[in-house]
Amino acid sequence: MSTDVKPIASNRKAYHDFFIDETYEAGIELTGTEVKSLRAGRANLKDSYAVIKGEEAYIVGLHISPYEQGGIYNVDPDRTRRLLLHKREIRSLIGKTREKGFTLVPTRLYFRNRRAKLEIGLARGKKLYDKRRTIAEKAARREMERELKERQHR
Repeated sequence: MSTDVKPIASNRKAYHDFFIDETYEAGIELTGTEVKSLRAGRANLKDSYAVIKGEEAYIVGLHISPYEQGGIYNVDPDRTRRLLLHKREIRSLIGKTREKGFTLVPTRLYFRNRRAKLEIGLARGKKLYDKRRTIAEKAARREMERELKERQHR
């Protein structure tokens, strides 16, 4: 069985606002119309985050647009959905988020082998000066690549 990965949505802002230390892959508990909407690529990870309540993980603020032919089967597009993780992963996340001040941020949403998966990053918040440094590093890298490209064309 091949690992066929089809991207749905990504949260590029997460990498701008946070340092992502580790990532976890979680399944999502969805209804049929939500899956159909995801297949059409109608999801938004912006302003969403994951929480752990008891021994279960949930995604809050994940927007999945209602399926057009869903009718009465459509559910609230911004509802809280349960994440499917192993107990040991959840326990590990509980420890890390409580102790070290980490937060759980979704980084991308995709289909792997026809199942919807959510990649969650264990993240530390960036300060304003960290964001500025990241932007400056990107600009410097871009400038170096431009110079190298120019030299090669001469």
